[in-house]
Amino acid sequence: MDIIDGLTAWIGLPEWLQSWVHTGSSTLILIVTITVPLMLAVAYLTFAERKLIGYMQARIGPNRVGPRGWLQPIADAVKLMFKEIILPTNANKFLFIIAPILSIGPALAAWAVIPFDDGLVLANVDASLLYILALTSVGVYGVIIAGWASNSKYAFLGAMRSAAQIVSYEIAMGFALVGVLMAAGSLNLHDIVTAQSGNFTDWYIWPLFPLFLVYFISGVAETNRAPFDVAEGESEIVAGFHVEYSGMTFAVFFLAEYANIILISTLTAIMFLGGWHPIWDVAPFNWIPNIVWLLGKIAFFAFFFLWFRATFPRYRYDQIMRLGWKILIPVTLVWIIVMGSAMFLTPYGDFFH
Repeated sequence: MDIIDGLTAWIGLPEWLQSWVHTGSSTLILIVTITVPLMLAVAYLTFAERKLIGYMQARIGPNRVGPRGWLQPIADAVKLMFKEIILPTNANKFLFIIAPILSIGPALAAWAVIPFDDGLVLANVDASLLYILALTSVGVYGVIIAGWASNSKYAFLGAMRSAAQIVSYEIAMGFALVGVLMAAGSLNLHDIVTAQSGNFTDWYIWPLFPLFLVYFISGVAETNRAPFDVAEGESEIVAGFHVEYSGMTFAVFFLAEYANIILISTLTAIMFLGGWHPIWDVAPFNWIPNIVWLLGKIAFFAFFFLWFRATFPRYRYDQIMRLGWKILIPVTLVWIIVMGSAMFLTPYGDFFH
């Protein structure tokens, strides 16, 4: 930052403009520091999935590009960059191009309020949980617009399926987060993690276990992952909402799916498993850096996404709707009532700690 300050002073910028450049460059560096590792993680999550499913199904998986296949994501990215982007006849060009951006944008923007450690967050917003809810709700528009703008019946069917599914599970996910809000007494993600400080017995997964299950299941459904991948049912509607996409436009949809997997895994770890806190605040557990604990928890939940795809059959459409409306939403409503009653009848600290 001294180089930037010296350059702006040498140019002779006013003090207020120097301060603005200093603040803006600091923020830009933080954004790049978060985004670059995140995109690498997204790329290599695809490699991990192919390897893991290969092992589960007694196959080898990618093993040709680089040592043991480790350069496969790079090769895939280069290949997609040189593929032609084909625009379907009578498609809406503007919406066709903007749809992938609407899918991946919220998955990246949400990281602005994710706390990696105590004080290590890009924007410590008071209503960061509300910000996350708003952004995750926007992601569905990318899917719906892609299906409509493609001028394809298969893509439109996939978009309609996804719209009904995401609306159903968005409600259950929101109610599950209401339980976290009640427990922590704050909409700030940093405060939510801080409220779970201490040992693993203080994590919200224990008093809010039904809400934890509902949130994680809803998160799998929100990302259109197996067994909730009816929006992309290859055996029924070719490839769903992105059937007409190719080249980098298809790649962005692909990256958005895996970016959402990492985001849902991160939010689950933050709100139910104590975020960056170690499993036990004694040696040798507290010798490990806090951010390593958070990354480990994220990897743990991301593994389940891959495991589900390798082993679970796809639900029927009516089964997905029934699970969301008749099971998950009632469970969250009942548990919120139980929590409210317990908080009213017992001392606050005794119920959650």
